[in-house]
Amino acid sequence: MAALALAASALAIGGPGAAHADGAGATDRAPARLYTPEPNPDALQQILGLVKAGQYRDAARVTAMVATPQAVWFGDQSPAQVEKLARDVVKDASRAGAVPTFALYNIPGRDCSNYSAGGAANTAEYQAWIDAVARGIGARDALVVLEPDALALLPADCGQDDAEGTKTAARYTEVNYAVDTLEPLRGTRVYLDTGHPGWHAVSSIVPRLIKGGVERASGFYTNASNYQTDDANSWYGKLISSCIAYVDAGGNAADCPHQSAPRAETQAWIDAHVHVPASRMTHFVTDSSRNGQGPWAPPTGKYTDPQDWCNPPGRGLGARPTLRTGDPLQDARLWIKTPGESDGLCLRGTEGPEDPERGGVDPKAGDWFPQQALELGRYANPPLL
Repeated sequence: MAALALAASALAIGGPGAAHADGAGATDRAPARLYTPEPNPDALQQILGLVKAGQYRDAARVTAMVATPQAVWFGDQSPAQVEKLARDVVKDASRAGAVPTFALYNIPGRDCSNYSAGGAANTAEYQAWIDAVARGIGARDALVVLEPDALALLPADCGQDDAEGTKTAARYTEVNYAVDTLEPLRGTRVYLDTGHPGWHAVSSIVPRLIKGGVERASGFYTNASNYQTDDANSWYGKLISSCIAYVDAGGNAADCPHQSAPRAETQAWIDAHVHVPASRMTHFVTDSSRNGQGPWAPPTGKYTDPQDWCNPPGRGLGARPTLRTGDPLQDARLWIKTPGESDGLCLRGTEGPEDPERGGVDPKAGDWFPQQALELGRYANPPLL
């Protein structure tokens, strides 16, 4: 974190530590702190540019943002590369007494071949890649956010499958293989994809989670790279966990209440149908990296495809990552999406190439987006500074 320390010293601010943030483990094997990876080099360039321009408050915000614990993303490396990178990260985190979060993003047919297209060529290649990640992690501690959109966006959902459902069946094989390879590692906890509470109904996502092996994993995650509020995410997580318990007891997921149903009625349903202590229920983690202002409401009728998930304007950083959530079902609140990195070339149903909400061409997915980084810092809730 030498470059970040240089930027911070230029600002003379006392931000978060470069390697950890406060938190207490949700299980006996969880370290007390979360790991902060090296920042995007373009973020450091933005910070230094802001300092030179005399925009010290914005520079301090971006510095504090990148000095906050967040996930390390792996997806396009070879097995040899990802093994080395994973090993380097877990060693660095271990020296700091911290636990890293890995977002693994290499499933075949990733993102339905859209903005974040890519991934392994086939199941065998993916399994070899997962084996390499496992060798890299070894016996050290790690949280694994497994394949965002892998279950919420199946090949069958985006017209990429054949009549026999071959690719969707392969997707489940791949997710199960990753669970069975990574979860048994001594210090690793694996969480599976649910999308977010504005997407799948509880009754829709639970069968996918069960088929993906969630009951052999540590749990599931919600809101990765999205903007739903902490309250919505926690409630969605509770309902999913309750529905899994209900199905385990012989119930039908189709009977589980929708997350938009009146909460008093839903709680009454839980009280009547779920009789399992929280310690035996499926746990979850959430992403609060960009939900400080909640989801974006596009102007009514302005766009044929608003893409409310894609670089929406006026969003802010959310609550800071922690392993101390106060919720017996929620193991952690994380920054899964790297805040400040673009979601892609958002066109919102227009011919482009400019994003009509921003008046310019957005950076491609994963590239640093200075305009968005400034917004996230300025509109952070709670404030960064």
